[in-house]
Amino acid sequence: MSKKKILITWPLPEAVMARARATYDVIAHGDNPKITVDEMLETAKSVDAILLTLNEKCPAPVIERVPDNIKCISTFSIGFDHIDLEACKKRGIKVGNAPHGVTVATAEIAMLLLLGSARRASEGEHMMRTRSWPGWQPLQLVGQRLDNKKLGIYGFGKIGQALAQRARGFDMEIHYYDIYRAKPEVEAKYNATYHDSLDSLLKISQFFSINAPSTPETRYFFNKDVIEKLPQGAIVVNTARGDLVKDEDMIAALKAGRLGYAGLDVFAGEPKINEGYYDLPNTFLFPHLGSAAIEARNQMGFEALDNIDAFFAGKDMPFKLA
Repeated sequence: MSKKKILITWPLPEAVMARARATYDVIAHGDNPKITVDEMLETAKSVDAILLTLNEKCPAPVIERVPDNIKCISTFSIGFDHIDLEACKKRGIKVGNAPHGVTVATAEIAMLLLLGSARRASEGEHMMRTRSWPGWQPLQLVGQRLDNKKLGIYGFGKIGQALAQRARGFDMEIHYYDIYRAKPEVEAKYNATYHDSLDSLLKISQFFSINAPSTPETRYFFNKDVIEKLPQGAIVVNTARGDLVKDEDMIAALKAGRLGYAGLDVFAGEPKINEGYYDLPNTFLFPHLGSAAIEARNQMGFEALDNIDAFFAGKDMPFKLA
């Protein structure tokens, strides 16, 4: 019996590619892809499933062009806002994601952004690399400690809770808001205080971490009005989605000192981010490193393949979206 054919749109970790090739006839789009949607759709005519990434944007007009032979799409990501799920349902296309591999890795990056912002790491790095360090001085790049500071976590799912666990190791006070309150034993585990509104959380958040998904309700929620409800000089980090932040308002608040620092791993329109961020000294900026740990990327690939395996076995995808 011949192997099923699958298209993998970007090179994935060696262990993932090895597993894929052991089971399937894999068509991979080269070592340095930059695959276009048109190329993906053309190649899809000769395969049985697609394993894509968040780089391949699949709104309804693209899904409508997917060849009839494709009834399985699995994405190498926890996020799925790059795929129109309703359009997939109408076409009878099953869709799955890779939700668990990113948890620890993304929480680690959020913790790094909190710590780096509090201690002005990017400014110190810039000083060293530009050979402009004048030597130790009593008031040079003075930041703040994390212990006994209030951390507000907006979105208390797996990543938010993993961040809480790490922040507790720095003796931070954990506060959170989520549309679903965590179970008492979860709150007890992290000594976390629940807030029944975002406004209540904002009011006390000396540090504020965005860990919510991108939805019509959350998109661009972090705007001038929200910023004004934070304590003066608050530090904000975002490892969720770039489109949760209204960049113009964030940049204005950073320039004015209303926000003390921002640690950002995700951006609207990435990689073409708002130009205003580049010259702000009080930013700690990463190029979407959240899941960029080999353990995370391997697990993401395995979960994406688990979806495809289940589909061809006539079973429900373990990480089904549509």
